[in-house]
Amino acid sequence: MSHRLLKENIKKHVRINSKDLDTICSFFEPKYIKKKEFLLTQGDIYKFEGFVLEGCFRVFTIDKKGNENVLHFASKDWWLMDIDSFMNQTPSHLNIQALEDSQVLLISRTDKLALYESVPIVEKLFRIMSQKAIVAWQRRLIRNHSLTAQERYIHFIENYPKIASKLTDRQTSSYLGITHEFLSKIKRSKK
Repeated sequence: MSHRLLKENIKKHVRINSKDLDTICSFFEPKYIKKKEFLLTQGDIYKFEGFVLEGCFRVFTIDKKGNENVLHFASKDWWLMDIDSFMNQTPSHLNIQALEDSQVLLISRTDKLALYESVPIVEKLFRIMSQKAIVAWQRRLIRNHSLTAQERYIHFIENYPKIASKLTDRQTSSYLGITHEFLSKIKRSKK
């Protein structure tokens, strides 16, 4: 399995020499995940961070009533993590499930911490990526509070067409925070 896509992703965030880039990539282990298989189950401790090479994942919680609430998706060239469980080694509140046969590169917490020591630019890399993730979460919160459900749906399908095309209506409605029936009504009104 090639680390080419990971290298390209890293170079989008920081200037890095090829030796350090190769060192970073050497810490990532490949893993194949079959459709519907879980990379993380709520209550387990997340021992790896992942980078998606192929496929698509959904990150979701299950509330006390048994309802699934999708927080986000991760597809090719995206990072996949539960930062709280990974960094604090506490039981996760999240589930991470493959929506299709997928390939990921995983790095353990121990290896990531070792990289921080041996390749100093790694701290800058993950700081920049964390800041970008926080910005994305903030923008999503603002959209959820300021846009109508129809506007959120349009934003989602226009900005993430590759992900949207892989989802069931139930997964999409869970992500948007609306009922499946209301999503059907929105889709009918767009025609």
